[in-house]
Amino acid sequence: MNRSILTLTLALALSVPTFAVSAQTPPPPPPAEAKMSAAPYVMAAGMSDLYEINSSQVAVQRSQNPAIRRYAAMLIKHHQKTTAATMAAAKKAGMTPPMPMLDPAATTSVNELQTVAVTDFDRTYLAQQVPAHQAALDLHTSYGKDGDQAALRASAKKAVPIVKQHLAAAQKLQTGAMADHAM
Repeated sequence: MNRSILTLTLALALSVPTFAVSAQTPPPPPPAEAKMSAAPYVMAAGMSDLYEINSSQVAVQRSQNPAIRRYAAMLIKHHQKTTAATMAAAKKAGMTPPMPMLDPAATTSVNELQTVAVTDFDRTYLAQQVPAHQAALDLHTSYGKDGDQAALRASAKKAVPIVKQHLAAAQKLQTGAMADHAM
């Protein structure tokens, strides 16, 4: 059940249409009525990190805004580290973690970034980053609080401030990009 909720939350966050940016609300966090199991957390965290890395690699190549390129480069570096930390924690918990894979919604979002007009790229990229980071924050916060494996709980708790920083930066860039676009 928790796996389905986490996957759905992340999929919804990554599939938000860019035209709905001004009216979007962050996805709800997964319910915390029971301890979250390790395997769904590891899969969701890996998928989230992989999406951030892949989408940000596109941003480094396509964005015309140096601030967004710097942000994207930071995301690549940080999410490679959080992936490594999650995989190490999973191994410490006795798991053989699967290689992270994108779900169809995340793949569609990355494909959209590869094909969107350059003039719309920054807005589209940031419109994806804000809900994706909110979903990642909800995931790590929830597992850090209610996860069933101590090593993974500790890893999730360490990821929370990193993801909060990314979310705040995306929101700040989004506000600036929207203001620049309105001119």
